[in-house]
Amino acid sequence: MPPRELNADEETRRLAFVRERALHDEVSLLNDAKRQGREEVARNLIAMNLLTDEQIATASGLTEADVKALRST
Repeated sequence: MPPRELNADEETRRLAFVRERALHDEVSLLNDAKRQGREEVARNLIAMNLLTDEQIATASGLTEADVKALRST
């Protein structure tokens, strides 16, 4: 049986799917980078030992629970 050739509509759908997946992956990578940046800010503020967890959470954009977790690591 000869290989199946894609028609234009199938190829368009495939390309749209691939592009959507790539955009989704890019957003995920950016969100991960932002999260890592917030955690680094929080770790630096924790190390300074000048602020409360609430203040660090406000400054870093993390939750107080996240700050407490970072403090315990």
